[in-house]
Amino acid sequence: MTALVRDPVPLRAGGPPPTAGAASLALRPLLDPPRRPARVIAAFPSALYLEMRGEREPRVLAVVTSDATRLPNAMVIVAARREQPFRLIREGGEAWVGDGRVEAGPLCVRVRRWWDPSPALGALRPAALTRGVHALETALGAAGMTGGGLAGHPDPALLAESCAAGDLAGAVEAAERIVGLGPGLTPSGDDILSGLLVSLRLVGGAVRPGESAVWLADWLGAAVTADAGTRTTALAATLLHCAASGGAGAEVAAVLSGVAGHEPVAPAVRRLLAVGHTSGADLAWGVLAGCRAALALTTSTPHRATA
Repeated sequence: MTALVRDPVPLRAGGPPPTAGAASLALRPLLDPPRRPARVIAAFPSALYLEMRGEREPRVLAVVTSDATRLPNAMVIVAARREQPFRLIREGGEAWVGDGRVEAGPLCVRVRRWWDPSPALGALRPAALTRGVHALETALGAAGMTGGGLAGHPDPALLAESCAAGDLAGAVEAAERIVGLGPGLTPSGDDILSGLLVSLRLVGGAVRPGESAVWLADWLGAAVTADAGTRTTALAATLLHCAASGGAGAEVAAVLSGVAGHEPVAPAVRRLLAVGHTSGADLAWGVLAGCRAALALTTSTPHRATA
């Protein structure tokens, strides 16, 4: 991850020394301003999720251990899961975010470095992208990827087909039907959309000509994030906003880097599919759909319908 050194933040008076953290640049709007209250909305052995009330996105910040899934809205601490850094923090508890740090119960994390959640893919020619998409398809098939949490539902396939055809109206209709669809902190429909949006934006921005894919990402992202805060979980809404602006989790970023030819695809695919119960498969499905659409749109001039 790209690291940038930050000026030190004063320690809490009378408290223990803060834990060092590396924060996503997407979190600067939360971490740079003065200290404000937050609420713990979920606590797990490897991750803590804090929600800022009445804030613009990103509203949810994830504090994760060094061996956890690194989301695009994450602040990574030096402790590993086995050290149980969040064991004394409970869901519903109070927290504080700002002045370059996060405080929840006895935990205090200070930003020491920043990392960029938008991986640089470089410049891609259509022929290179064709090879990358084929490598991704092969790796997913070898890994035995299933349909994820929405297997058998017609709308993910309709969404993929509409994106590949450059049909914004069709894509928006299918996407709006799966926002918030599925159980958990990040429903399957939102994971699919996150993988699709970030792939359209980043791969479309790397391949030439990729303007149609980026255009599609702009409008589709605006459509699914417009009322995400009322249609899905707080965490999923934040992740949709991150994806719409090109923010990828570490596992998704590695797969996209593989598609661009910078690293082997198969190991990255296996790491992504291991994420969560169905989240990895759902994200992978969306990434594949986004990469296929970006490739299709480089060789065609789609009709830009309005939603």
